[in-house]
Amino acid sequence: MLTVAYVRVSTDDQVEYSPEAQAKRCREFARTHELGAVTVLADEGWSGKDLERPEMRRLLELVEAGQVANVVVWRFDRLARNSSDFSHLVKLLDEQCVGLYSISEGRADTASASGRMQLGFQGVLAQWYREHIAENVTRAVEEGIKSGRHLNRAPTGYRMVDGALVPGDDAPLVRRVFELRAEGLSYRAIEERIGIKYSTVRAIVLNRVYCGFVKYHDEWYPGLHEALVTEAEFGAAQRAHTPGQRRSRDLLSGRVRCGLCSKVLGVEYNERGQAIYRCKHRGRGCEGVSGRSASGLLRAAVLGLDVLGEDRDLQDAIRAELSRHDQPASGADGPQAVARLKAKRAKLLELYYDDRISAEAFGEEEQRLTAQMAELQRAEVERDERNAERSELAQRFEEVAELLSSVGFSELWEEATERERRTLVEDMLDAVYVHPDHLRVVPVGAPPLRVELAEVGLRPPVGMGPLVSEGGLEPPRPCGH
Repeated sequence: MLTVAYVRVSTDDQVEYSPEAQAKRCREFARTHELGAVTVLADEGWSGKDLERPEMRRLLELVEAGQVANVVVWRFDRLARNSSDFSHLVKLLDEQCVGLYSISEGRADTASASGRMQLGFQGVLAQWYREHIAENVTRAVEEGIKSGRHLNRAPTGYRMVDGALVPGDDAPLVRRVFELRAEGLSYRAIEERIGIKYSTVRAIVLNRVYCGFVKYHDEWYPGLHEALVTEAEFGAAQRAHTPGQRRSRDLLSGRVRCGLCSKVLGVEYNERGQAIYRCKHRGRGCEGVSGRSASGLLRAAVLGLDVLGEDRDLQDAIRAELSRHDQPASGADGPQAVARLKAKRAKLLELYYDDRISAEAFGEEEQRLTAQMAELQRAEVERDERNAERSELAQRFEEVAELLSSVGFSELWEEATERERRTLVEDMLDAVYVHPDHLRVVPVGAPPLRVELAEVGLRPPVGMGPLVSEGGLEPPRPCGH
């Protein structure tokens, strides 16, 4: 029969009640009260809000198997901070005739009504303490943000110094992103120009933190940190142009890309002054991507935006995909997995200090555990980045979907002036990708939508070279031009 010392801490910064300190006191208590040798089960980095903890599950299995004689804890709240969970544990231990000891509160008395009442009070008190802490944390976060403090991870261009945002080494690059976006460059073009990832460029342009604000529950409050751009510069980046700037003659200029090489397609004009988009990758263009007329591509863009605004099933499917967050491959939470590895390393160190393993064996196992923790932490960072990108895209999609649903885009397009159409393209269309047999329309803040060539009057490739194909809508470009 075992005497089990159950140890739990929920944060890494606890010193007085660290796993090592709790385990040491439990061993001393067991020795003083002649409870025999102690087996330590430690849940490091786990909250007591429920019983779904690895070592707690192991403890329950041992108790139910009748292998435990005594359980020793630093305080009863180490077992659970939920009153119903605590009552369940006490009842189970009593049924299995397991002695329950708290170093701080003494032995649990389940034989008398007053003893059971006192234990029930301990469970209620532990739950109140947990909920009280949660309320205080929430209140502190709200007050901190409303007073202008940024309490999340520092965004690109900033770093945290003593809990405050200060401009970092990337601040000049952030300012450059806003400048290029205001000049009319697409997110992809900015990525190619300065080497910042597409998703990061988009996150920068849409984040009002850079003009001196902090966010709480979809509300923005004046921040205490130094702004990297002015309100006017931020607004210019949202419009993706500056007043009076010379524009390309075609509405889609800079937004049409080859579906094979992703390069921006060049614009040519035929003898009738009509814009033709061609891939010029390596001077010849990608095989199969024939010239496409700007009018056909523009029809595809309008069709894609119109469908996105009207098709509720499509919107729901997009929302479902964007709300999906990557999870660790094992199904376990990354920080908790790291905490378990830390606990294993602590046990390994204990074995080494007790001369139960050699220095060589300790070194090999310690190196393996350290490598595993580093890999888990790296994977967690990558997952956070992917999930943050999805969250940003989901937020932007809701804005786009709401606007497109409020008006029929095709009707709006028909009534718009040339200048208004240009603004609609700049604000709502990210890119049109030209593939040999289809098109992909990418609205701002939404995944790409496939458009078949026939839907917009374009002819499929016919094996006759780079034809301008608008079947029935516009004659092909004459040979020799």
